[in-house]
Amino acid sequence: MELTFTGEIWHWRGPAPFHYVTVPPDECARLRAAAATVSYGWGMIPVLARIGATEWETSLFPKDGGYVVPIKTMVRAAEDLELGDDVTLRLLVDDRPR
Repeated sequence: MELTFTGEIWHWRGPAPFHYVTVPPDECARLRAAAATVSYGWGMIPVLARIGATEWETSLFPKDGGYVVPIKTMVRAAEDLELGDDVTLRLLVDDRPR
């Protein structure tokens, strides 16, 4: 499954990483459908993420009935991103049954 969407980088005061982008509700519905086969512990969903030319492996975190994407410091530095910036994310989820 591939998802592409745009969202704003926001900050949460808690354990690292501190910066996230919220996955839109329509995309969360698609993720919930695949979660049973791909999720590991606490509802985390492993993905290959891309912003601009920067690609990294991460996991989506469940939050408030949806999901958020952690935006690592190295990604923000490589793409010259700051808090409040809108970014277009591409997520690849391997949703083949295990």
